[in-house]
Amino acid sequence: MGGEPTGESVFDVPLRGVDVDSETRCAHYHGERDVIAIAFPCCNVFYPCVACHGTCCEHEPVCWPPDRFDERAVLCGACREVLRIEAYLASEHRCPHCEAAFNPGCTDHWNRYFRLDNDR
Repeated sequence: MGGEPTGESVFDVPLRGVDVDSETRCAHYHGERDVIAIAFPCCNVFYPCVACHGTCCEHEPVCWPPDRFDERAVLCGACREVLRIEAYLASEHRCPHCEAAFNPGCTDHWNRYFRLDNDR
């Protein structure tokens, strides 16, 4: 995988990233279960990861606040369903729509996308 930003040609939502495949894997995270992209509230664009946001944007990423967790902001790259943040956070690493497996390691990075209760 190279390092060029790619566009949103195969998705129904605005999605950008680096070498994004047809299930939202990118140059940074491309394992079998890396099949989500998250919209950032600062630009209303979906990215497979915060590193893709950094490559494609000239502004700092903004995390989703808890009072907006009812918004649809997580794209399942397997079925293309856009999930509510609260549904994704409670999903136990499976798409609630198609049952695709999500990478459980993503929980280690949730604070880069979502302002959780213990975040200030």
